[in-house]
Amino acid sequence: MMPELGKYAVAVLGSYGAGLGLLLAIVGLTVWQGARMRRALAEVEARAGQGGQDG
Repeated sequence: MMPELGKYAVAVLGSYGAGLGLLLAIVGLTVWQGARMRRALAEVEARAGQGGQDG
């Protein structure tokens, strides 16, 4: 299935590897930041709920 890359095999496969690595890093960073923001929002909402807003 893989085409013959000849003398460019290392460069092409290295580029694919680097691209995949960067993509995984971006996805991981996004998931990590989302979890961090979710925790921060829950903390702010919990503090707002204790603020004595009796309505």
